[in-house]
Amino acid sequence: MSEHAAHADHHHVNYIRIWQILLVLLVISVAGPFLEIQVVTLITAFGIAIVKAYLVAKNFMHLNIEPRYAVYMLLTMLVFVFLFFAAAAPDVMKHDGQNWVKPRVEVVEAPVHH
Repeated sequence: MSEHAAHADHHHVNYIRIWQILLVLLVISVAGPFLEIQVVTLITAFGIAIVKAYLVAKNFMHLNIEPRYAVYMLLTMLVFVFLFFAAAAPDVMKHDGQNWVKPRVEVVEAPVHH
């Protein structure tokens, strides 16, 4: 077997394994809400989303063979996303403000007809 063919087989096995891991993580993230524990669901969903994003970026976007500055740029962008969220979240997530009022939405369940 030539070196290129052996190298190609190695990548296919790697891609299939990563796909299997992503599939298992998808099943876990879909099954998470069935526990009906909001904190566990959020932590599981976001934790799994971060792991899946890392696996896709590392293996399918080939960031593992790019120069190190690409990884530093990616990490810097993630830090900025978290900083922007932390800066905007206190205003967006509260209902009252000095110059605006975010309306409270109440969910009314429809009566069940048997």
